[in-house]
Amino acid sequence: MSKSIGGILKAVREVRGGVFVDHNKGTKDLEAVRITPPEKVVLPMQQHIGAPCVPTVKVGDHVDVGQVVGDSDAFVSSPIHASVSGTVTAVSDVKVASGKMVPAVTIENDGEMTLFAGIEPPHVETQDDLVKAVRASGLVGLGGAGFPTHVKLAFSPDKKIDTLVVNAAECEPYITVDYRECIDNSWDVLGGVYSLAEILNIPHVVIAVEDNKPEAIKVLKAIADKDNDHGDIVKLMTLRSKYPQGAEKMMVQSATGRQVPPGKLPADVGCVVMNVASVAFLSRYLKTGKPLVSRSMTVSGSAIAEPKNVRVPIGIEAAKVIDFCGGFKADPVKIIAGGPMMGTALVDTQVPILKGNNALLAFADGTVVNKKARACIHCGRCADACPMSLIPTNIEKYALRKDAEALIKSGVNVCMECGSCAYSCPAAKPLVQYMRLGKEIVREAGAKK
Repeated sequence: MSKSIGGILKAVREVRGGVFVDHNKGTKDLEAVRITPPEKVVLPMQQHIGAPCVPTVKVGDHVDVGQVVGDSDAFVSSPIHASVSGTVTAVSDVKVASGKMVPAVTIENDGEMTLFAGIEPPHVETQDDLVKAVRASGLVGLGGAGFPTHVKLAFSPDKKIDTLVVNAAECEPYITVDYRECIDNSWDVLGGVYSLAEILNIPHVVIAVEDNKPEAIKVLKAIADKDNDHGDIVKLMTLRSKYPQGAEKMMVQSATGRQVPPGKLPADVGCVVMNVASVAFLSRYLKTGKPLVSRSMTVSGSAIAEPKNVRVPIGIEAAKVIDFCGGFKADPVKIIAGGPMMGTALVDTQVPILKGNNALLAFADGTVVNKKARACIHCGRCADACPMSLIPTNIEKYALRKDAEALIKSGVNVCMECGSCAYSCPAAKPLVQYMRLGKEIVREAGAKK
């Protein structure tokens, strides 16, 4: 552990590379408000990393809130639950934010929001109990990654996990829902921490918050200091406000000084990393048994009339969320699902909100700078900014050649697509897109073998 200053830890080791971005946290003082449930929700069967779900209902079925409507036999997958009560009106392909067409279940809301009769708090005493309960809850990483949470909790005993790192950095500009989780639901955050530490027998917990969020640090520390029943296992750590501080491998390095090798996971170096909103949800789920059917998200940007933090049912149309925030006050030239660094640009807003969507951003003309890509000047800024020590321009070159072997050797699969390279590039080269292209070339080459 690092030195403690006033009872608060400082980062053990600062991450390599990264960039300093304008935070634009204009909604930080706004508690999340619950949106009125829409007339219908559309629940895509692919809302997480891993195997997609298969619909478990058919047209004409009545479903209640929290009832499973999609599931899979695959381990790396997560069930999907009805976010409103009503009638299934369609089981068909729909377009999601990425532009892909995926199977989905459409539910017409009956206005009752009736809770499924089978919901009850899970009985959890062991790690196996916890893994099964978390899978049943449908929880995936709420920080945007969308990795099924039960998978990372199913570590084998030989991993010797000694540290739980709770990621409350929220280093992406504009997004403030994790900050509000710390302020408004701090008891849930600490409750989830203590439950995880006790059930998984983890002796150390670090809640890592960027130093530009002093109020969150103050609230969490006050509660942790008051709760003496669990000993002194929880430590607050401040991180320098630097993007992508919140990336999982970066978080492990900052909190413990350990480096996660390429191709390995935090569990391989004795750590479990969870987003703060995921931890708070888990606390509520263990008390109520109500699965993941809603989430909070930030709606902001220069084109949004009334920026807000909003609690929305999963599957609500993005357009409905924007309407709830007063609609557009200016014609948007760019709309993003997620943050400006790692989010997905939307062609339109007729797409459903997924479990991993933590923001909707819309920008008016004049606030988005679209530079024309030019030839590389070999300045090396992209390499300096890369937290994974890659050379992005080499990966671009191999992607254009469709050289799968060279792409693998250059580390393309190590890239986490944080966008630091593209942000730093004076030639405005779309380096993240080349990273994604390179990964696809590698996948296709592997599939042909």
